[in-house]
Amino acid sequence: MDVSDLLTLVLVVLGVLFLLGVAVIVYVMWRYRVPPRGLAAMVGALVYLASPVDVLPEVVLGPLGLVDDAGVVTVVGIWVYTLVQARRILRDAGVRPARAPRSAPPAS
Repeated sequence: MDVSDLLTLVLVVLGVLFLLGVAVIVYVMWRYRVPPRGLAAMVGALVYLASPVDVLPEVVLGPLGLVDDAGVVTVVGIWVYTLVQARRILRDAGVRPARAPRSAPPAS
């Protein structure tokens, strides 16, 4: 196996994993009606997971370097879960989400 073949294989695997992550985010957003700040957190976690810059680099620490990646994904998952639960509790209590105020019609 040539180096270019290995690089192509790694890039294809990373691309598939990235698309899978995006698909999971879209499904969660659609199914559970996650607010935009939850979307930003999930995308940020996905970018951190795919980024070669880490707090604990895998190149130096090996498999132990995946701890920070798993921690970020776990914290974001718990945070988004609490957002969804809070919205569900408020919806069940009859509280409607606040909407942006409409601008007043122009004066004649």
